[in-house]
Amino acid sequence: MEVYLVGGAVRDELLGRPVRERDWVVVGATPQAMLDAGYRQVGRDFPVFLHPATGEEYALARTERKTGRGYHGFELRFSPDVTLEDDLRRRDLTINAIARAPDGSLIDPCGGQRDLAAHTLRHVSEAFNEDPVRILRVARFLARFQPLGFSVAPETLARMRAMVASGEVDALVSERVWQETDRALAEPAPEAWLRLLHDCGALARILPELEALYGVPQPEKWHPEIDTGLHMELVLQAAAGLTPEPRVRFAALMHDLGKGRTPRSQWPTHRGHEERGVALIREVATRLRVPTDHRELAELASRWHGLAHRALELRPRTLLELLESCDAMRRPDRFRELLVACESDYRGRGGWRQRSYPQAGRLERALTAALATTLDAKDRDGLAGEEIGVLLRRRRLAALRQMK
Repeated sequence: MEVYLVGGAVRDELLGRPVRERDWVVVGATPQAMLDAGYRQVGRDFPVFLHPATGEEYALARTERKTGRGYHGFELRFSPDVTLEDDLRRRDLTINAIARAPDGSLIDPCGGQRDLAAHTLRHVSEAFNEDPVRILRVARFLARFQPLGFSVAPETLARMRAMVASGEVDALVSERVWQETDRALAEPAPEAWLRLLHDCGALARILPELEALYGVPQPEKWHPEIDTGLHMELVLQAAAGLTPEPRVRFAALMHDLGKGRTPRSQWPTHRGHEERGVALIREVATRLRVPTDHRELAELASRWHGLAHRALELRPRTLLELLESCDAMRRPDRFRELLVACESDYRGRGGWRQRSYPQAGRLERALTAALATTLDAKDRDGLAGEEIGVLLRRRRLAALRQMK
């Protein structure tokens, strides 16, 4: 039995990045040998074992043969005669196909070290074409490594486009699309993920609501970048600079979906796009099984981002109505996340990245004033439930009027 450290752990070590988790490949073993050694078997599709002491994953070396469409259309072979090189050559990218032996030496049959040095994301072999999830993974890795100067090899991009054209990408299951989307949104440069999916054509198949924004113009006065698709890339870039939270980044990404349904006769204006966007967000959330908290925050961002941008000119009554509509008094943390999504929209415009967003400060002060307004027992004395609510609202409005 021979054990090798593989994949992301080796890649990140070579890049000088922190290693989050370690995966191992076992060569020359059988499932029974692993069980006899005290490992615990997990996984339904192929044998993966957890180390009895560390809990790290150990997988038997394996090969794959394409038998059908999609992520599950593979026949797996694992046996003691499968070599380490066989296992490495089935992987997606060369930089993920490097192994480290117990003596510290590197096994690199696919040129991963060369591509690390060249900052290139390159497919390992023609087998790349067989798994549509690899399109999503390349986009996610670009979102992670673009700040280091990485780009996708032209021949790999060509393969991704061919997979879209052949219909292979249509076999992606919604759960995996969402899993990869959520992970990509947590990366340092999520805008690179969006741009690559658009460039290879996959965005039109998995998130057509976002693809529909490309080529749609906006008023140049408020959007120097004009193109709404480009605006979404800039919004994601701004959001990544404001928060690490994927939920907020998702809300920022979804906030302008309604502009993709604006009749051409109304361009470049987009009256009513806020409510149109809410309906589209619900469609996306249902199709991809997006978590409820993500969907709800995205709906708020779509519906209220325009009013939030006008916060400096809103009268106290309108400020209170906005807080109430967002359920801000009961869920203040979510309202603060909404403000970050709105700020991402504001800064995500050509040349606006460094502009201040005092609107968020005014809305935060309004929330603080409303939360600080309470009724004691004496105030409530002799009042019914609805009357108490009316009095509390009147007090909150008075507090907003006193707000600086």
